Amino acid sequence: MPASTLARNRLPAYCCQLQMRINHASMILEQLYDRRDGYATHAELAELTGLNQAQIARALSRLREIGHEVEFSPSHGLRLARPVRLDAHIIERGLDTGRVGRNVICFEQVGSTNDVAFDSARQADADGLVVLAESQSKGRGRLGRKWVSPPQTNVLMSVLLVDAAGSLPHEAITIAAGLAAAEGIEQAVGLDCRLKWPNDLELDGEKLAGILVEVRNIPQARGPARRCVVVGIGVNCNAAPPADAIGRHATCLADHLGEPVERIEIVRAVLQSLDRWIADIAAGQLDDLHNRWVARCGMINRRVTILSDGVRHTGRVLDVQPLEGLVLCKDNGQTVHLPASSSTVGD
Repeated sequence: MPASTLARNRLPAYCCQLQMRINHASMILEQLYDRRDGYATHAELAELTGLNQAQIARALSRLREIGHEVEFSPSHGLRLARPVRLDAHIIERGLDTGRVGRNVICFEQVGSTNDVAFDSARQADADGLVVLAESQSKGRGRLGRKWVSPPQTNVLMSVLLVDAAGSLPHEAITIAAGLAAAEGIEQAVGLDCRLKWPNDLELDGEKLAGILVEVRNIPQARGPARRCVVVGIGVNCNAAPPADAIGRHATCLADHLGEPVERIEIVRAVLQSLDRWIADIAAGQLDDLHNRWVARCGMINRRVTILSDGVRHTGRVLDVQPLEGLVLCKDNGQTVHLPASSSTVGD
């Protein structure tokens, strides 16, 4: 039999072995993550997973190959180094959502998670896709600003929503994303974030997170183009960028908690909150979204200056509406509605 035929015959067996190794690694990762505050011995892992010692050793080797740092203590056993690396399987396992997070993918490095999400929009099952990365080389914020984050420290995440029905307005999605991030952070670590229109989250007046919502019409191989909305969310979990990199003081969750933050818990909680608000928006139910957002906003009744489409508006903030944007009573008595997509708070 020719060598090429032998190789082809062996390929299915090799693929099965590789898949089994990946499955075993996922089983061990689940157990170590669930016990991340302590240790697990080889014997405990064997009992919990049904794997033998050789399979456990290969699974641990696989975990280290893909970047997980597994610490070993002769007297205690094994544990994952904290904070734990992002892992799609672990994130999906703990998600309870209807639309957001149907598929989750994690990358070591990308140019931009938003761009990866848009590039995936032609796939049949693209709606609800979540893209995460340990680092970005071309991360961006609103109005062409650069998003800066050290590798393997923070949440860099994008959610793709296929909006064929046109039921997801840009303004409402921006508000929902900020509120979901604030609610998710509070649920995961107990910190109360304030929302700064249009797209920032703050702790003690310093920037903690940012939102970038982008909309594109993506051509399809067959049929009309699809309107796609990508929700980019960046949260400073374990490191904050220097002030000179973003033009203002920033903070991170770890600084307020005094310990490393498990990003997986932040991701899950934010996605679950976002899923709820997306469902409300798609159903045209905006009252609760509006009320919850305003309750977390520190700008209502404050005098501010807003730059919108190159025009400076100064006055008192009356409201923030999910469809109309910020409602400002200008100093001359005129009331204007300023959209999040083209507005920013001035100095």
